[in-house]
Amino acid sequence: MSDTFSTTVEKTNRILKDIEKAYDWPKERRNQSYAALRAVLHSLRDRLTVDESAQLAAQLPLLVRGMYFDGWDPSNVPVKMNKEQFLERVRQEFRYEVEGGVEPLVHTVLQALRRHVTDGEWDDIMSSMPRDLAAALA
Repeated sequence: MSDTFSTTVEKTNRILKDIEKAYDWPKERRNQSYAALRAVLHSLRDRLTVDESAQLAAQLPLLVRGMYFDGWDPSNVPVKMNKEQFLERVRQEFRYEVEGGVEPLVHTVLQALRRHVTDGEWDDIMSSMPRDLAAALA
């Protein structure tokens, strides 16, 4: 059990460090990288169908999966969002100012997550999005 917990903590920290490195944030700003990860995960989760959300979650590190499902109401999804609506959703949940705006932040967070998701699953996610949103997430 402790190996499983250590592994998920390590993988989660790696994701957060990837976000921090992209923005040159010191570790003391971990709350900010956590907030970015959470905001993007929740926006993505709510845009996906229940089945697609579950398939994505199955590939995420255990701690990230918990963050992903925190507060989820599967009876209210998928929420149809175009690119601007998706970015606005992230802006509402991520209350920090970030260099370059929210769109590059979304891209950074998804790239940090990408190493935990198979190509096939990533393709499924992208194919379920409107073109303008898929282009922003790629």
